[in-house]
Amino acid sequence: MGMTIAEKILARASGKSKVEPGEYVIGKIDLAMVHDLTGPLTLNVLKEVGYDRPWDREKIVIILDHQVPANSTVTASLHQQLREYSNKYGIKFHDVGRQGVCHQILAENYVKPGMLVVGADSHTCTLGALGAFATGIGSTEMASVFLTGELWFRVPETIRFELKGKLKQGVSAKDIILYIIGKMGVDGALYCATEFTGDGVERLSVDSRLTICNMAIEMGGKTGIVNPDAKTLEYTKYTESREILRSDSDAVYRSTIEVNLEDLVPQVALPHSVDNVKPVSEVEGLEADQVFIGSCTNGRLEDLEAAAKILHGRKVKDGTRLIVIPASPSVYIEAERRGYIKTFIEAGGVVCNPNCGPCLGGHMGILADGEVCVSTSNRNFIGRMGSPKSKVYLVSPETAAATAVEGKLTDPLKYLRGRE
Repeated sequence: MGMTIAEKILARASGKSKVEPGEYVIGKIDLAMVHDLTGPLTLNVLKEVGYDRPWDREKIVIILDHQVPANSTVTASLHQQLREYSNKYGIKFHDVGRQGVCHQILAENYVKPGMLVVGADSHTCTLGALGAFATGIGSTEMASVFLTGELWFRVPETIRFELKGKLKQGVSAKDIILYIIGKMGVDGALYCATEFTGDGVERLSVDSRLTICNMAIEMGGKTGIVNPDAKTLEYTKYTESREILRSDSDAVYRSTIEVNLEDLVPQVALPHSVDNVKPVSEVEGLEADQVFIGSCTNGRLEDLEAAAKILHGRKVKDGTRLIVIPASPSVYIEAERRGYIKTFIEAGGVVCNPNCGPCLGGHMGILADGEVCVSTSNRNFIGRMGSPKSKVYLVSPETAAATAVEGKLTDPLKYLRGRE
């Protein structure tokens, strides 16, 4: 009996020929990441232990992305701690000016198919789109990884989502994953690997696959993962000699769920839960004080292109604020070269430096009491973007852009006809 790609990666990382769901293994980590919120907590644990030399400086990456540039003396001090530790041991460090949303930075520069990746951030599952087993861990666990290069795992069961067909105009990857989470619930895939397969996935770009895997955690998944193909190898510039791992045809899954992409329409997750999902058409007309396009879910070039297509030659509605944040410097530069940045600014939006921005609700785009944000981010919990009396609605970049134009939640299709 065969294995899934998730099982194969954990087997290789633990030096075993085969593993089964429920089995406990100790895996050797290929890549570990902390950012400006979780990194200092990890360093505090190392300080308590009394030893802070990393097991392998080449396999650790530190990225500033949540509150960048520093917005307070407290934040500046935390950044300083990470700089000092990085300088002390020669660790890869993405400081101000070279920063971006951590998962995008890892995708562009570090992650390869078959890797076992851990990050002190719950959305590390994003990187599974590149054929890696990638998962979020706590800062204390990360301290252990820093010192030993190993971590224990319970081999997860795998749920296979078979995506079939082709998306209609105005529907994108964000709508796919919102629809799935709406059906599964916030704990429907608890501690499972969620594997996305089918001809529908094969048609999707790597950017789109990253969006889908990013939100696996929102249905309780341990990781989201896509079997690597030619698109993956080109994106990751894969040149390694070791075998490329893929799921066996006779692998055993906990369940297989089919999703017909041709039937999908634009989706929205209503406050205050990511699984509170409905078609946009059912809640159109909701007035929006703010629209946010960005985050580790939808701050990639493909997302900015989709939004710019709708906003080109149009204006953001008076009374609505539009914030756009490219996920990395490379995305920002290419978006500028293609004219997307100019489009956003001419429309009346503001474009910020690569960082997490309003998704965190930490230092920009914070909402006041009673305000509504229509956002391309991944969470809409109470107080996520500021006031606990504000509300966040999760949508695709296309829906967000159409909403910015109208000032109210809007199905994007009417703005896309004739612009393909």
